[in-house]
Amino acid sequence: MQNRVTVTIDGQEYTLVASEDAAYMKKVAAHVDEKLQEVRQGGKVSSTDAAVLAALNMADEYFKSLEAAENLRMQIKESLEESKKLNLELSEAKREIFKLQTQGKKG
Repeated sequence: MQNRVTVTIDGQEYTLVASEDAAYMKKVAAHVDEKLQEVRQGGKVSSTDAAVLAALNMADEYFKSLEAAENLRMQIKESLEESKKLNLELSEAKREIFKLQTQGKKG
């Protein structure tokens, strides 16, 4: 189902049509507007230049987020591998304890 919502970005109204809900589209529009306002605080900039600079800032955030997500995936993978290794060591230690207990009962 397509949802329609009117948002204001940089003083201009836009009607968005998307499958996402209205609250999500408003949140996205508010983020874009916030990024544009940040660029405009730096000085007098045309709307086009502000849009390009805001897009560059958001692209930078996006790529840094991708890199951070990949780093987290690698950390999780390493942690899982370490956990697997420790579980194997634990199993081996339990077998050794059982073996020693069995030998102690025989002697």
